[in-house]
Amino acid sequence: MIPTTGDAKVWLATGHTDMRKGFPGLALQVQEVLRRDPMSGHLFVFRGRRGDLLKVIWHDGQGACLFVKRLERGRFLWPSVADGVVTISAGQLGYLLEGIDWRNPQKTWRPSRAG
Repeated sequence: MIPTTGDAKVWLATGHTDMRKGFPGLALQVQEVLRRDPMSGHLFVFRGRRGDLLKVIWHDGQGACLFVKRLERGRFLWPSVADGVVTISAGQLGYLLEGIDWRNPQKTWRPSRAG
């Protein structure tokens, strides 16, 4: 889990994002599209077009962090909101990173037994 302070918010950028972008490109998107400060200590989460890749940017006060997670099977469940941004809790982010529906915590894919 990403170590955050209790006052840090988690912002989901709705829709899909070009996953070729690194921290500078995603930080620019946070400023222009989400109208937030990427250096604020909040976490900003982006999802790729296929839905199996997430990028999280976070500035910890010392430097910029970029976290990437790709699911081998299944997709990250993502809201479809017209305004382009949704706020979730750190606990819901934990569910999201595990591939569990953060609105209703149940696994979206369960591995089958080998052999």
